[in-house]
Amino acid sequence: MASKSSQQLPVHDKNSLPPQEIVDLFKTTFNDELYLQDIETLMQDIQSVKTDLYNREYIEAFSNDIKRVAYCCRWTPSRATAYASLFTHFKEIVQLLTCANGDQSVLCIGGGAGSEMVAMSSIFTPTRKFASKYAKDVDESKDQDGKHSLHLHVVDIADWSNVLDRLTKEIADRWLYSGEIKYFDIKFTKDDVLQMKTSQLHLSELNLITLMFTTNELFTEHKTDSIRLLQKFNKECKTGCYLLIVESAGSYSHIMVGSKKFPIQFLIDTILVGKRGEEANGAWELVNQNDSIWYRGDLNIDYPMKLENMRFFYRLYRKN
Repeated sequence: MASKSSQQLPVHDKNSLPPQEIVDLFKTTFNDELYLQDIETLMQDIQSVKTDLYNREYIEAFSNDIKRVAYCCRWTPSRATAYASLFTHFKEIVQLLTCANGDQSVLCIGGGAGSEMVAMSSIFTPTRKFASKYAKDVDESKDQDGKHSLHLHVVDIADWSNVLDRLTKEIADRWLYSGEIKYFDIKFTKDDVLQMKTSQLHLSELNLITLMFTTNELFTEHKTDSIRLLQKFNKECKTGCYLLIVESAGSYSHIMVGSKKFPIQFLIDTILVGKRGEEANGAWELVNQNDSIWYRGDLNIDYPMKLENMRFFYRLYRKN
């Protein structure tokens, strides 16, 4: 298990496409916004989103397509490159995303901005038998028949369908040959995950659930329903399913429980794994963790906006 001391992820891992190719996907997807329209208008839209996020007005931050596209232009490339490095940090997730053991199903809660989808595709696409010229260092031993599928279900309370459609088209054009995109199966649902039924989430069929910088938002909106969601995972997810939770490191991710403030990961661990100091009595096993880890991007990457470094904590759980 990883230590809790501050660490740093590599800029790039051989199991994913290089960061520049990931960023180039956004440059072509949002070419009009980044290069053709008035840059001052885009910067104003970005500032509006930034203000909403600072004030924790998450619903307002993504309330229209202009704001959603602005967010993607400014922050999603950084997130996607960081997530690609993080996902490849776990051998369990690499095997899953490359469909080493057959078809795989993933649920990305709050993943509407596309960071998770792009990062996962940057790991999935190089393994394809007919991967495009953009897929470097293909491991020919992986997925030789090219028929295993990665089913990705993205759930978000805001309507990110336009953004995800644009990114998916670019993934198909740049990273896969014609026809291969059917094996990278994307489904988007605009809904409040806290109010969705278990059957809508297909929890019993999942191999991986991701909550990337989403848990704190959910607990801010509704603490009780967020706890119930984790309890649904306890009850409904199948043995061997993985759950990856990533959130900002530090006091930003502390929440109030009664009159006391706790790190949110403490509450999550208690719900999923059980109380500390006792025999493992929870529904999940904590297989990897880090309370403070950095991703610092390549300073030489070509992109018209600043790419952010990230410090966060992570928890990777496996269902017992």
